[in-house]
Amino acid sequence: MEGLGQHQMDRGVAVIAGALTDLDEVSLLGLDQAATAASLVEIAAAEARLGELKHRVLAHASQVRVEEATGAATTATWLARATRTTVRTSRRAVHLATALETYQRLREGYAAGRVNTEQAEVIARALDALPADIPVTVRAAAEQRLVDLAAHHDACDLRVLGDRVLDVVAPAVADAHEAARLEAEERAAARKTMLTMTPDGQGSVHGRFTVPELHAGMLRKQLLALVVHDKPALTSSPAATREQVEGERPEPVKAASAVELGAALCELLERLDGSQVPEMSTGATVVVTMTLETLTGGLAAATLDTGDRIAAHTARRLACEAGIIPVVLGGRREVLDQGRRKRLFTRAQRIALATRDRGCTAVGCRIAAWFCHAHHDQPWATGGTTDLTNGRLLCPTHHRTAHDPRYDTRVLPDHQIEFTLRC
Repeated sequence: MEGLGQHQMDRGVAVIAGALTDLDEVSLLGLDQAATAASLVEIAAAEARLGELKHRVLAHASQVRVEEATGAATTATWLARATRTTVRTSRRAVHLATALETYQRLREGYAAGRVNTEQAEVIARALDALPADIPVTVRAAAEQRLVDLAAHHDACDLRVLGDRVLDVVAPAVADAHEAARLEAEERAAARKTMLTMTPDGQGSVHGRFTVPELHAGMLRKQLLALVVHDKPALTSSPAATREQVEGERPEPVKAASAVELGAALCELLERLDGSQVPEMSTGATVVVTMTLETLTGGLAAATLDTGDRIAAHTARRLACEAGIIPVVLGGRREVLDQGRRKRLFTRAQRIALATRDRGCTAVGCRIAAWFCHAHHDQPWATGGTTDLTNGRLLCPTHHRTAHDPRYDTRVLPDHQIEFTLRC
């Protein structure tokens, strides 16, 4: 324990090191399945507590400029050299150490082992990204909410929940902030929209484009639907390729600019109805989910079935387009339950399932809704009905698992489904 003195921190670190040394050669024989699982959970909690201690000391290291002793430029570069870690990893550690000095609730959860290092980093970034002008009480509520959610969600989930935390703790603030942000992003995306197409003289055309996320999502869905089903795209001959009358010269065509071509591509994508591509859940047609308030002029953003968010005014425009399916929550809907009259879920039912489930309902799976299959909890062949109460979305992999006789299934209170391999 070279370098440690008589400070309480030094003595505590020595105790930790001694306890770990005592476990170096401990045999794991006799540690049964349940005890092994419990040990791993406790070790993870202890690892989190030790992580908080490390970051607390690291924050102090920045204050006392520990790097001066070796001439290192920053605390992060000193830490990287002293601990044989990368500078990138050390910079992340310093950033988290600094954040923990600001976010007391997060530090307490980390110190208690309720939040692990991955979760703490994500929560700190989410809190840093909150608008600077929100009230202190709202910021504190958001911090507490994310710390509480860490008990049930991993870092990936918390990254998504962190982006939407204001929706829970301050909906009015969240709507106004998101409306302003999305409108600014969409205006910037529209200004950058472009398309270039260059023939290479060898039968191929090369191009590049920049389009808003909305239209990129629409294009991505069209292409992936074809790739998944391994079918070629259906094509039709444009008018420009029709045979011309012999001796007649074609009329010159004005060259379109990259900006005009980009706008035309967006127009084309909005008019596509997805009828020529295979269907996966809702097919290649984009579904826009919004509240009745949004449709009638509210600020709350709408959600695409790809998971992307769009501004309220864009959602209202898309609700009028032929290639878009609007789902208005709180408004009138088509009758969805078909009971025993149909074996397969209808298109309208799949849209409703996608709106409700938002993706694969298997525990821990994050496959998007539009890529999933509609599954009967009670098989149709054994009397199950084709309606929403008996339906759920499952990705292709988990759909196969649901029909695999080697697995037992259990529907959890939150509507997710859990698979367990039979002994």
